[in-house]
Amino acid sequence: MSLKQTLRAALISVVIFACFLAIWQLATQAKPAAAVSAADAEYAALMGKGQDKASGFPPPAKVAEAFVTYLADPFYDHGPNDKGIGIQLAHSLGRVGLGFFLAIAVALPLGFAIGMSPLLFQALNPFIQVLKPISPLAWMPLALYSLKDSSVSGIFVIFICSIWPMLINTAFGVASVRRDWINVARTLEVSPLRKAFLVILPAAAPTILTGMRISMGIAWLVIVAAEMLVGGTGVGYFVWNEWNNLALPNVIFAVLMIGLVGMFLDQMFGLLQKFVTYRE
Repeated sequence: MSLKQTLRAALISVVIFACFLAIWQLATQAKPAAAVSAADAEYAALMGKGQDKASGFPPPAKVAEAFVTYLADPFYDHGPNDKGIGIQLAHSLGRVGLGFFLAIAVALPLGFAIGMSPLLFQALNPFIQVLKPISPLAWMPLALYSLKDSSVSGIFVIFICSIWPMLINTAFGVASVRRDWINVARTLEVSPLRKAFLVILPAAAPTILTGMRISMGIAWLVIVAAEMLVGGTGVGYFVWNEWNNLALPNVIFAVLMIGLVGMFLDQMFGLLQKFVTYRE
C-alpha cells in the first residue's frame, strides 16, 4: 500500500472514531443521571454499592479519566482485590503464554506426524473432530477438580483451546508441501530430520503461523472468561471485580485494554507470517 493510501485510511479511521465518540456522548446525554430506573437503583442498593455507582452509562470523559488513572500507575499493588492493570495483564499474558507454548510443544510434532502419514491422519481424525468443537470452558470444572488449582486450570484451558488450530494447520501445511520438493530430497538421500527442517518446515511455515495466529486469538478470548470464573488475578478478574463494584468506566477501560493487547498479539504474528511467507 502506498503512503497516500495509508494516509487516507488513517484519516478515515480518525473520522470514524470521532463519529463514534460523538454518538456515544450524545447517547449518554440523552439519559441523565436523574433518569436512572428504579430497577437500577434497587439493584445498586442490593449490591451495597450505593446509587451513585448506578448513574447510567458513562460518557467518554469518564472512561478517559479511568485511562489516565490506571495508566498513570499501572503496577500498583494495594492488596488481593486492588492491583494495577499492568499486574493484571501480566498475569493473564503469563497464563496465555505458558498454555500456548505447551500447545506448540504438542501440536507441532503431532501435526508433522499426521501430515506426513495418511494412516495416522485417518486413525486420529475421529478423536480430533470430537474434541475440537468442545468449548474450552467446558473443561474448566474437570480441570479444577483434577488439578486443585485455579491458575493451573486456566493454563490447562488455554492449552486445550490453542492446540486444535495449530494441530490442524500444521498437518494441512505439511501435507500440502509440493511432492516435487519431497522427491528431490529423497533423490538426494537427505535424512528425515534434515528433510523435515530444511524442506518441509520452510514450505509449511506460513500455514503453521496461521494456525498459531488463530490459536493466540482464541487463547486471549478464553483467558478473560476463565479468569472471570476462577477469580484471583488477571484482566478477566479485573473486569468482573469492577462490575461487582458497578464501576462501568473501569469496565469499559479494561475491555478496551483487552482489545488493544489482543490487536498487538495479532500484529506480532502477522509480522512473523510475512517474514516466513515466500513467493515462487
